[in-house]
Amino acid sequence: MKDLSNENIIHIKRNNIEYIQFKKLLDYKEIVHAFTLNKFGFDIGSNSTFIQNKDKFVENYKILAKDLNIDYNNIIRPYQTHTDCIKIVEKQVKEISIFPDELTNVDGLLTTKSNIVFSLTYADCTPLFLYDPIKKVIGNIHSGWRGTVQKIGQKAVKTMIEKYNSNPKDIICCIGPTIRKCHFEVDEDVMNLFHKQFYNISKVNNIIEKKPNNKYNIDTVLINKLMLKEIGLIDKNIIDSNICSCCNSDIIHSYRMNKEKAGRCTAIIGLRK
Repeated sequence: MKDLSNENIIHIKRNNIEYIQFKKLLDYKEIVHAFTLNKFGFDIGSNSTFIQNKDKFVENYKILAKDLNIDYNNIIRPYQTHTDCIKIVEKQVKEISIFPDELTNVDGLLTTKSNIVFSLTYADCTPLFLYDPIKKVIGNIHSGWRGTVQKIGQKAVKTMIEKYNSNPKDIICCIGPTIRKCHFEVDEDVMNLFHKQFYNISKVNNIIEKKPNNKYNIDTVLINKLMLKEIGLIDKNIIDSNICSCCNSDIIHSYRMNKEKAGRCTAIIGLRK
């Protein structure tokens, strides 16, 4: 049975659930977090499949919440559409909150409130777990390639600085399993978007690589790391899972590999009381 554990993460397998956790975040007992895998068929579901099978997926949240020792009623899930929209959640929920109107077209959530658990879903897009242990701010950011072009990760950190007076040197960012440069192959139109937005950093880093078939491979993980450092995060606080969702599509949902048949993993993060 494949084990994804490495120097930065642990791979949990028990009962009918499987997920990874970051060793760095496990040092903070006030944080609960996980990134689910698809072994044993645990599948949170895409937006459309969730709407069609809501009861089934709420049961999955209950299973996950029980394993993590949290109340599933505290889970908040926005309706993600690859935007750069970040919302601050100040109000605790009394029951599980799935696709509330105020969180439509939202791909990043921040809070300092305890007993609020953010759930965002992924199938190759980049999960960014954010935590400021000084100001007690958490964030869950969905940075697909469109979100990366729009600098959603950097914008989330900027919001933490402006709203909560976070010092970027204190902020931890853990980068979950995502499509890596080895599989993120695009045509010229998408390449041009990245080239225009990240021209300065692409000149001195091996971010865009032209292939013989006139396609391009792009390193969106490196782009996110460089953007985080640009806004003030320090190297030791940027922790990469070093896991490619495509290379491990047998246990991680991957849209690139499985297209419409792909399920969704969920990244969960919350603050305990």
